[in-house]
Amino acid sequence: MPGSTSAASSPALRLATPTVTRTPLRSFPICHVTKCEIINGLWGLSISPLHMTTGGVSYESYFSYYMEQCNLALYDGERHISSKSHHHILEIAAKIKSQAPLPKCENEEEQINGSIDLAVRLLCMINIGELQYGFSGQERLIWSENSLEHWIKGYFNAPRGFHNGNVKLEKIFTARNLGRIAGIEIQFTNNLADHLLLMSEDDKRVAVFHNASFLIGQRKNSMFPEGFIDETLRTLALLFPQSDPKTRKWFRKLSRTSNLDFQAVKCDRLRAIDRHIDKFAFWRDRLVVLKQVFDEAEPSTLSQWWCDRRNEVQWYTFWVAILVLVFTLVFGLVQCVEGALQIYIALRP
Repeated sequence: MPGSTSAASSPALRLATPTVTRTPLRSFPICHVTKCEIINGLWGLSISPLHMTTGGVSYESYFSYYMEQCNLALYDGERHISSKSHHHILEIAAKIKSQAPLPKCENEEEQINGSIDLAVRLLCMINIGELQYGFSGQERLIWSENSLEHWIKGYFNAPRGFHNGNVKLEKIFTARNLGRIAGIEIQFTNNLADHLLLMSEDDKRVAVFHNASFLIGQRKNSMFPEGFIDETLRTLALLFPQSDPKTRKWFRKLSRTSNLDFQAVKCDRLRAIDRHIDKFAFWRDRLVVLKQVFDEAEPSTLSQWWCDRRNEVQWYTFWVAILVLVFTLVFGLVQCVEGALQIYIALRP
């Protein structure tokens, strides 16, 4: 970890944050006023507490992630993190965003690094850091040098491996159809680094970052590469088209069991030109791979055969064959019954 400091004891980290954010990290649920100050402090916004309940964007999904990460960091009796309040997290986040040096304190290095890891995760929703005393089930990325902004831009600006402009992202290519047609399970994630990543060896599970409200709040955040946030929102518009009522109904049903951000199905509509693969730079490689898996998938169940209209000739041929088979079985059964009745009548005294 590049530089570290004690958020709880260093005067250099004191900010003019309201006292309400001094509420302990373990104190749940978080009130609207505190949530408002956390959003403003981490995302650089200036919304009011009233906006938290009446605004068009909901932050409940983000704060579900926020509390989950706090619980992970507070594991094992809070012995591995120096920050004890929301105020301390905002202090560290402010230092990270301003790229100010974080002085070391050797006696508390492990606790300080735990606080920095937590602040980074809450700041950018990327699974960065050790959190060695907690378990999230996700791959951990290590930020070990340069500023966090430099690391994030370097990670998402990695060289692209695919330059195939012939890939077509048709309207049928949606998150709902990935499962209905190709049998690809959607694994919703709060780790932005996992977005559109195939998560299983058989390519039957893909991670999708659903927290669109967080992305909207990051549009003015210079830590992410220019154009990255808008492109990520376009991938959500691609997978969850707001013009498709069936997708919205499907997503709402999933939201009942998982705390998903419904803003994901409210992203701006994509024009035909926006669906071209060349319009995606940061997520192009993962989109190409996912689309290839989708196109190559063959239906394996009757449900998938019914939903798969990508090849209409094949679809009609299959269902005509099924219809012929059904009629053949029915007529065969009728003939068997009729023959049995004839034999019964003939043998009857």
